[in-house]
Amino acid sequence: MIFKPWLDEMAMVCGVFMKKQAHILLAATAVFYSGFTFACASCGCSLSSDWESQGLSSGRGLRFDLRYDYLNQNQVRSGTGTVANWPVAGHEQETYTKNDYVTAGIDYSWNDTWGISVQLPYIDRSHGTNGFAYDGTDAGTSHSSSLGDIKIMGRYAGFSADHSVGFQFGLKLPTGSYTENFSGGPIAGNPLDRGLQPGTGTTDAILGVYKFASISQNWDYFSQATAQIPLNSQADYKPGQAINVNLGYRFLGLENITPQIQINARVSAKDSGLNASPDDSGGQTVYLSPGLTFPLTEKIKGYTFIQVPIYQNLNGYQLAPTSTASIGLRAGF
Repeated sequence: MIFKPWLDEMAMVCGVFMKKQAHILLAATAVFYSGFTFACASCGCSLSSDWESQGLSSGRGLRFDLRYDYLNQNQVRSGTGTVANWPVAGHEQETYTKNDYVTAGIDYSWNDTWGISVQLPYIDRSHGTNGFAYDGTDAGTSHSSSLGDIKIMGRYAGFSADHSVGFQFGLKLPTGSYTENFSGGPIAGNPLDRGLQPGTGTTDAILGVYKFASISQNWDYFSQATAQIPLNSQADYKPGQAINVNLGYRFLGLENITPQIQINARVSAKDSGLNASPDDSGGQTVYLSPGLTFPLTEKIKGYTFIQVPIYQNLNGYQLAPTSTASIGLRAGF
């Protein structure tokens, strides 16, 4: 079987190495968590494509990345389980939120120590709600397609001789619209919920640390922790602070494909402000994300991942996905 070498070694590698990396990730999480009260826990893909597509392990040069994520929030969850009796008085009866994200990434490393990346997201989102009355009188639908909030990130990897440990820093800019309206139903023309807008309207600071290395001849790993901290509020809304922690392994013993697996954890705070829904935002999620990368040409690679939630603990009542699909292309020069 083509995957037999990968399967044979995976148990051994994970068993020996997982404890060590768990301590690294917990330490990184503790650094970022101190002083935070951690926005929407279930409305974004937490998969990391930083490993190669954003230059963390690819050395100097120019790289381009184009990635598509599909996220269908079609189940109502509260705490760690699904909701059996719905709706619940005092909470909006949301029915669906479908998200299509296309993110273009440009990354440049002018040496082995310094690099910069820009991520430009385009978001297509449709949403339906039966409102708070549950009888159709305040029901509505919406559909938006526009640029989201752009991220500009720098990185420094001069802490070790092999440049395997790095620090990330940057900003999320308020380039996405936060003034979209409902387009259908009795509430057509009314402002769309701020948590469903293409942009937050805020400027956020982003800080992160990462480490990557070889475990053996056929195995590499990376670990990463990134915090996003809103620096202001906009129109009576402020998204909650959030931290993402990622751990990934890849197997290099096959000729034409590289199996990968990631664990992606996200902790996010409640949104705040008069136009926020703090009771139904924020929480903790952990995803298991198996995937593959494969060469298309000498300079272009493709990748595909599926994210499956293995733990969700959401505040209030929120729509959450059963899985997330991601595909992408990466080119290096």
